[in-house]
Amino acid sequence: MSRDGEREVQEWWRTSIIEMEPGVIRYRGYSIEDLIGNIGFTQMVWLMTRGELPDDEQARLLDAVLMSAVDHGPQAPSIAIARMAATCGVGLNNAMASAVNVLGEVHGGAGEQAMVLYQQVDHEAQAGAPLPEAVRLVLDRHVAHHGKYIPGFGHRFHPIDPRAPRLLELVDAAAVQGTVTGQFAAIARAIEDQLAASKGKTIPMNIDGATAVVYAELNFPAQLARGLFCLSRSVGILAHAWEQTQQGGRNKGPVPRSCIWRYDGPEARPLKRE
Repeated sequence: MSRDGEREVQEWWRTSIIEMEPGVIRYRGYSIEDLIGNIGFTQMVWLMTRGELPDDEQARLLDAVLMSAVDHGPQAPSIAIARMAATCGVGLNNAMASAVNVLGEVHGGAGEQAMVLYQQVDHEAQAGAPLPEAVRLVLDRHVAHHGKYIPGFGHRFHPIDPRAPRLLELVDAAAVQGTVTGQFAAIARAIEDQLAASKGKTIPMNIDGATAVVYAELNFPAQLARGLFCLSRSVGILAHAWEQTQQGGRNKGPVPRSCIWRYDGPEARPLKRE
């Protein structure tokens, strides 16, 4: 191959993530042999997505948020899909891929959406609006464009999502140490206060709202929040797919055969023949 041809091949894909040639693997400039045994998986996630290694407190916060969202039981669509796929005779990778593919706007997207909401409030506050007023402006705008659902708040099962307060405790502690500013925790709590005032009842922050606080405090782009959630939930998806594989079962649907669906189509009718 000519030099021009080699250059064209090299320029076809360009990456600052990994350098590799025979006998050499470097991630963001760090050799793999130096990284192995010296940094953990969470630190590697940060390095790969952000380009530099986190400090110990940043890594601790990221580790907490990643582990907090790994699973929410077979009632969660992604977990149910993984288990159903496992009974269809596919491999673990197929079951995991089937599950991850449903982590979209509705199931899995609330963390990213909450981050965008927090950032909009922060923008209004930076422009001079007092925090309560910034929250009111953003919530009114959000409801006008997207309806009354506020991502990151309220839960179908938990009156208080047990994961959220603990994550906020860790953010508060990190703010005291100077690892994060605490500004997004304040914004999320202000949204919670505004929702309580407007609806006449508390709508507590859920896991998506709390993870959005952590990712925002750690300066992750909002678009990465969903990918990080997929990474986190993949642990639970793998565990359930593996467990279902061990339990066996064939072609299990979403409900037992005794629980047939409700049919609301036409009554039984004869086929008209000419």
